[in-house]
Formats: sequence, structure tokens, C-alpha cells
Amino acid sequence: MIGGLQPQRVHLISLGCPKNRVDSEVMVGKLQSGPFELVDSPEGADVIVVNTCSFIQPATEESIETVVEMAKYKAAGSAKKLVVTGCMVQRYGAALETELPEVDHFLGTGEYHRIEEVLAQKGGQRSYIDTPLYLHDEHVARPNSWAKHSAYLKISEGCDHKCSFCIIPQLRGKMRSRSVSSLVSEAERLASEGVVELNLISQDSTAYGRDLDDGADLGKLLRALARVDGIRWIRLHYAYPIGLPESLLRAIAEEEKVVKYLDMPLQHASGPMLRAMRRGVTREGQERILERVRRFVPDIAVRTTFIVGFPGETDADFVELLSFVQREKFARVGVFTYFQEDGTPAALLGGQVEEKVKQQRQKQLMDAQKAVSKQRHREMVKRTFDVLIDGPSKESEFLLSGRLASQAPDVDGQVYLQSPPEDARAGQIRPVRIRRASAYDLVGEIVG
Repeated sequence: MIGGLQPQRVHLISLGCPKNRVDSEVMVGKLQSGPFELVDSPEGADVIVVNTCSFIQPATEESIETVVEMAKYKAAGSAKKLVVTGCMVQRYGAALETELPEVDHFLGTGEYHRIEEVLAQKGGQRSYIDTPLYLHDEHVARPNSWAKHSAYLKISEGCDHKCSFCIIPQLRGKMRSRSVSSLVSEAERLASEGVVELNLISQDSTAYGRDLDDGADLGKLLRALARVDGIRWIRLHYAYPIGLPESLLRAIAEEEKVVKYLDMPLQHASGPMLRAMRRGVTREGQERILERVRRFVPDIAVRTTFIVGFPGETDADFVELLSFVQREKFARVGVFTYFQEDGTPAALLGGQVEEKVKQQRQKQLMDAQKAVSKQRHREMVKRTFDVLIDGPSKESEFLLSGRLASQAPDVDGQVYLQSPPEDARAGQIRPVRIRRASAYDLVGEIVG
């Protein structure tokens, strides 16, 4: 009880990507400083907050379903207020007031920091939606909701690219970077709380610092973060392929704490598809980029994603993509089927591909990568690698699970540890000898 008043109990649901998770953590941090109590279930909440995703149609559908489900608690009288934030709000705007009358307030992607103000008010304005400008800093007491030893660090917000399939610039606004000092301060706080692994995220990490006037870039940022005591691994995500600064590649090659891993979405390999997607690069250009990355960091693990079934994608386009994946032998690959998203230039293109064909191409490309991954993993058997222990495995209470430096949380595979010693615990980095391998996961034992 605060000042004689019973605090409002708040239940927050975060949907979508890690970047959205960070936004949710910012909201939680702000609420923790006020007359609010965070609760783990909607049943005991006075207020329910849903932070939505709307990147593709299935994500929008999941967001709507979640809001409708949470509205039942308000209808039953247990919850007094329902608030919806995030990308779906930014995308559809005040029209949601009519579509979702059970919602009390809507906050766009640039207004979520006003959550305290909105929860405190009685009635009044329903929608808070404007051009996204907000960028949280190190002064926000953002609690880490991922794992005690691993955290996401959002280095910038927004995107200036015009990819024809993507609605993110409309949802998140123009590119805006946090300062190196702000990020270092946040990293120091996270390290003091037990974090040993930082996963750097943004909409376009490659462009980090270009909007600042202090000469900051990815290389300088990585080297500054590598000086933070307690941090052991630093991993970079969402690097747009064009314009990778040499300082970045040198930092990956030279800094021990910066893991030899690069998440670089390429989306396709066929020239016509890359042009239609407005990616600003050719297949030959992508090959030169990959050659440059591997020349600086020969043992780097490159993770990438591709879209199949983009409008106009022919059998020949897909075969070219397939051969590209087989040739480049990426460490990790994600394959998505194209969704015709309203509000994007690609939605207006002719030559939409049948859903059945999209699914077939997705499976064929994933099968090709599975063969590559299986071979890569077989070559690791009987060798020893550092593994970050995440804790008890979800597969068995008798196993621990962990990850190699080349395995990012949530999106890549795992290492299962057989007969772990009693002193093994989450957050440790231990040498592990690989005993068995599958296409996506590894099995090993702690040595030494």
C-alpha cells in the first residue's frame, strides 16, 4: 500500500519481437516507480496492458485475439481497465476505437512511455498516436525479463529503408540512435544485475550512429561495450547488408567479447526479386559483402533470413535462391513465406504466388539448409567449445541446456548437457565437448 492507497495491479502481455519486449520492459520499469503492482496473471489484475505486434497479418490476428481474450476479464468485472499499445495501434490508428470498443486507451509506438499518465487518468482521451519520436535511455529503470544472465539491448529505433514488403518504417518512424555513453551506462547496470550476454537489437543495426554528430558507429559501440566489466559475450542482430562499416568487422575480429556472429537478413538472391523488394543490392553484391565479412572474420557464423513466394517469384528465381543457400553454407537460416501486407508497395504488385507454392518452396529451402547445418554440426563432434549455460532444459529435468556463441537465444539451436556437474549453473560459460549432433541442436558434456 502506497500513501494509504491500494496500488493498481497491472498485468502486461508482450507480443512479437525482442524489440517489442524491450518496449514492454520500459513500461514495466515506469510502472514500478509508481503506485502500481505487477501481477503474473490477468485474473488478479485491475489493469491489463497488451503490447501488440503487427509486422505481418498473422501477428495482427494474434494481437486482436489476445485483446479480445483479455477483454473478457473486463466484462466479468475483475479488470477495470484495458490498454492496448504498440505496432497494431500505430498501424491502424484511431479506427481501433470503433473496432475495439472494450479498450479504454490506445498508445502508439512512440507513446508507450506515457503508460503511467494513461493509467492514472479517469476517462478522457482514448488514443495517443503520433509520429514516433521517443527513444528510451539509460535513466529508464528497465527490468530484464529475458533471463538473469542474458539481455537485449536496443541500440536504435526506426528505419530509413524503403523495402517494398516491409511496414516497419511506418510503424516505428525514422532511424534514431542512442548515444554510446547511454548504451554503456545501461550495459553497466545490466552487468551489475548479473547479465553476462548482451544481444544488440534494432530495426537496422548497420545504420547505427549515422544520425549522430559525434562520429559514433557500430565498431566504436562494440569496443566500448567490450570494456564493461562482467559482460562476456556481445552479439549483433539485424544488420542490413549494405554499408557494413569496416570498424564493425574489425571489432568482431579483434574484440574477444564480441562473438563471431552476424545476423544479416538478405531476403533473396535473385536479381529480379531483390529489385522488386527494393533491397538496393544484386546477388553479386551480396556475394561480395559475404566475402568481405568472411575475409575479416574467417570463422564467423552468419545468420540470415529469406522470403519465398514474393510477388513475381518464378521457378528460376527460387532455384537461384536455392543454389545461393547451398553455395554460401550459412550457419543459420530462417525462411518466411510472403504475406500480402496492406500499406506496402509489394501488396500492389501483380504475380502473387499461390499459398501452396509458397509452402513448398519454404520446405525445400529449409531442407537444403538442414543438410548444410547437419554437416556443419557433424564437424563439431569430439571438439570442445565454450557454452553459456541457460539452465534446466525444457526437454528433461535431468539435462541442462546452453548455447554456443554462434547460437542466439530464442532463434537458434541449443546445446544439451549430459550429466552436468553439480556446480554448473545458469550464467556460467563452461567448456563443453560435443558428443552428438543433429541439424539444429547439439549434445555434449562439460569438461575440465
